[in-house]
Amino acid sequence: MRLLLVEDDLSIQRFVAKALVEAGYQVDATADAKSAEALAFKRAHDAFIIDLGLPDMDGLDLIARCRAQGNAAPVLILSARRSVDERVKGLEQGGDDYLTKPFALAELLARIRNLLRRSSASQKELTRLEIADLQLDLIGREAKRGDRVLQLTPQEFSLLEYLCRNAGRVVTRTMILEHVWHMHFDPATNVVDVHIYRLRSKVDSDGCKPLIHTTRGVGYVLKHA
Repeated sequence: MRLLLVEDDLSIQRFVAKALVEAGYQVDATADAKSAEALAFKRAHDAFIIDLGLPDMDGLDLIARCRAQGNAAPVLILSARRSVDERVKGLEQGGDDYLTKPFALAELLARIRNLLRRSSASQKELTRLEIADLQLDLIGREAKRGDRVLQLTPQEFSLLEYLCRNAGRVVTRTMILEHVWHMHFDPATNVVDVHIYRLRSKVDSDGCKPLIHTTRGVGYVLKHA
């Protein structure tokens, strides 16, 4: 599980990051919203931990920008803002949980585990995925772009499902190999690029606005740009 920690108090950032790593998570840590946006776009994260008092942007605005990009990763808000109104505002504007400072580390870890469990359960319960005019029926294993049914192979459907579940996030070739083909990284294989090429020719054909994008040197992202 990879987490994105956005906290401008470096002493708190180092303390929390160390505890998360010791708990078995991979952690990307940054102190400002601009760097956080870049990290969220570059790679997929299973959850965000975001402080509201960032130097270059309010944390709520950062959450809103990530949501606008289609990033649905659960967010734990950290904040010294303790009023009920502030907590309600944070939850209404895209946060999934709210923890006030100062906090006990054990509670933060418990809340992260709970968010990840809830996120995993909701992912499994989905029967349909929709991004722009792209629709996936996960029960019938059918994909449509607008009114057009896409003729996909089982592997292409699995690849498209993985991209849709991570809409707005860049996924690397290694991540795709592990999640779709259940393979560890093989630098000699071009199976991902070949399947992306074939999938793109079906999803983004007939003058449709492109949904599958290449992030050079990193991987691929499905988004409604």
